[in-house]
Amino acid sequence: MTAETLGSAAVRTSRAYEADYYGWIEDQVALLKAGRLSEIDTQNIAQEIKDIGTRQYDHLENAARALIYNLLKWDLQPDRRSPSMVLSIDAHRDQIVRLLDRNPSLASEAPEALADAYLYATYDMMRDSNLAESIFARECPYDWDTIRTRAVKFDAVASPSGGAHA
Repeated sequence: MTAETLGSAAVRTSRAYEADYYGWIEDQVALLKAGRLSEIDTQNIAQEIKDIGTRQYDHLENAARALIYNLLKWDLQPDRRSPSMVLSIDAHRDQIVRLLDRNPSLASEAPEALADAYLYATYDMMRDSNLAESIFARECPYDWDTIRTRAVKFDAVASPSGGAHA
């Protein structure tokens, strides 16, 4: 193939990416399996792989956000405590543990994810309650160890439950 032909093949692949994402994926998988590496759409594949990493970070941040939200609610609204809140705390803890077990390198991003999650959890709390912004600390009052292991109990329901994070 000439450079000109390769260039037009890359343009066709790029257009297929934008016009038919699923079809593009099937084509790229077939090319990779066939060992036709010179024909793959490297730029878009590289972006897709990067996006997968971003989604893993987003999963960590979202689980931390839900967990922090429940811990804030637990601490700031004790009259709203319930067994379902304990179960929610436990479920999000397990989600974080599984995510970090499957993606150990993601642990290096935990401090940033925690800070981002706290910011959004405080917004969620202000939206869902009558609590003023001034009641919340500027920085997350919980560290990763506290988030993952702090005991909460309501009636006979407790977290940590003795599951994956215990």
